[in-house]
Amino acid sequence: MQFFSYLINGISLGSVYALIALGYTMVYGIAKMLNFAHGDVIMIGSYVVFFTFGTSGMNPVLSILLSMVVCTILGVTVERIAYRPLREAPSLAVLITAIGVSYLLQQVAQLSWKSDPKSFISVVSGSDFLKPLTLFDGQLTISAETIVTIIACVVIMAALMWFVNCTSAGHAMLAVSEDRGAAQLMGVNVNATISLTFAIGSALAAVAGALLCSSYPTLQPTTGAMPGIKAFVAAVFGGIGSIPGAFVGGVLLGIIENLSKAYISTQLSDAIVFLVLIVVLIVKPTGLLGKKVNVKV
Repeated sequence: MQFFSYLINGISLGSVYALIALGYTMVYGIAKMLNFAHGDVIMIGSYVVFFTFGTSGMNPVLSILLSMVVCTILGVTVERIAYRPLREAPSLAVLITAIGVSYLLQQVAQLSWKSDPKSFISVVSGSDFLKPLTLFDGQLTISAETIVTIIACVVIMAALMWFVNCTSAGHAMLAVSEDRGAAQLMGVNVNATISLTFAIGSALAAVAGALLCSSYPTLQPTTGAMPGIKAFVAAVFGGIGSIPGAFVGGVLLGIIENLSKAYISTQLSDAIVFLVLIVVLIVKPTGLLGKKVNVKV
């Protein structure tokens, strides 16, 4: 039963990575840029939930919704101020700017809320209708946080795929992703489309932050740094730019990390994760579900 417990916990952790990776993959797929400040948006959203729910006692659903609003505004503001002026700049300039924004958000958080870790109260366990699930005569217990995280990830991925494939805004995103110049000539508002992409990705970051800190209840200004990096790895693993790829990559990454900690070494688990990524990219450079793109020269 221990193996199934590790496996389920890995799926839960991987679902959080997948939620974060969905933000990465949408921004890259449409704006063709890597927003390395995405992990710190998670941290800001987690602090909003911490103060509104954990300290002030707000309803957990309302607290998460408020966190989504704050993160959405933050994501759109960062895109407008930091990234939009660099739309035509070399990719290296955008990458350096993204790293700078990441450190800026961390420093602002340290100045505002200090660097000491805070104990995060789960937004899931406090509910009366969400209880742990016990299986096999009590030999296997699945926490409420795990159940909610997995269900939320599946539902959000399905909703995103429907939004992108079945709405006019989603079709505009696909058009911008395919050819930004041609989309603009056809009347698509490129700036508004990219801002909408950042808004959706940042709102997902707020949900991921609340679920991550509910399962691992410690919050500090660097909370989003490592999950952000691992979610980027998950997006590349699954095929960056692909929504199903982000989901598959995140879940597999969480399973590999958790099983590595359980059966090999807690110190080597991160190294094993990156090693698996290297092997996958050697065999399939576009990731598991990524598509090869032919560039005309």
